[in-house]
Amino acid sequence: MRARVVMVVSLALAVLAGCATQPASPESVSVAFAGKQYVLLGEVHDNAAAQDQRLRALTRAVEAGWRPAVAMEQFDRERQADIDRARKERPGDADYVIEQAGTQGGWQWPLYRPVVALALQYDLPLLAANLSRAEASKIVRGGLGEVFPEDQQAALGLDKPLPADLVDAQTAVLDAGHCGHFPKAMLPGMLNAQAARDAVMAQTLTPYASRGAVLIAGNGHVRRDLGVPRWIGGDGGKVLSVGYLETGSSAEGFDEVVRVAPVERKDPCAGVVVKER
Repeated sequence: MRARVVMVVSLALAVLAGCATQPASPESVSVAFAGKQYVLLGEVHDNAAAQDQRLRALTRAVEAGWRPAVAMEQFDRERQADIDRARKERPGDADYVIEQAGTQGGWQWPLYRPVVALALQYDLPLLAANLSRAEASKIVRGGLGEVFPEDQQAALGLDKPLPADLVDAQTAVLDAGHCGHFPKAMLPGMLNAQAARDAVMAQTLTPYASRGAVLIAGNGHVRRDLGVPRWIGGDGGKVLSVGYLETGSSAEGFDEVVRVAPVERKDPCAGVVVKER
């Protein structure tokens, strides 16, 4: 009898443990959007399964009545006028919006078209959120002043030295992204450029706090410890950060995590050597 009780308890604990480790569903993720002013949804740029999971969560929330602004890393900020014009010229035509405003950056646009189409279908503000590569390059080479006058730096929160913890965390990310061979001479400029991108994205979102705003961006941009939340300011409880991560990657810095299978790709570090400049 005792052995039977032990077996039943063990089975019950196993079931509970299995439930506790179930992957987050689009339904459960969308429920977490409630009451948040800013919902930051990450991605691995070439992982279609993760982007589908994200789209399903966002669609569920919108179908339930939420009407946020949708800001996208994939559109550079200077293309906002092109987005607005394209919407007027061909309302509801996601392909035309992408054709007119989304030609930059080498993005896999078929993966992002459903998000654009969702925004158009529900007449949601569609926002160009990113700092362009050209502007980022200017910052790397010549500093923040190459792109932002002093008053704009102050408005973005870029007029003070970057916090030490942010520098340390972002340096580790940059070094990992360059397979441990990141050229140290470029580090200050790269840190400033990355901070500028996150600050610009935050500034794009904040005018829409009252209705809610969603950011579609890479996982690094939505991390609480080093991404856009650092630049939004105020009460951290108004932000939800969701990482869409491949199995085996770190979940540090996110409020919610959705795991997906990794995409098969070549080892980016195979044979990589970056020389000091």
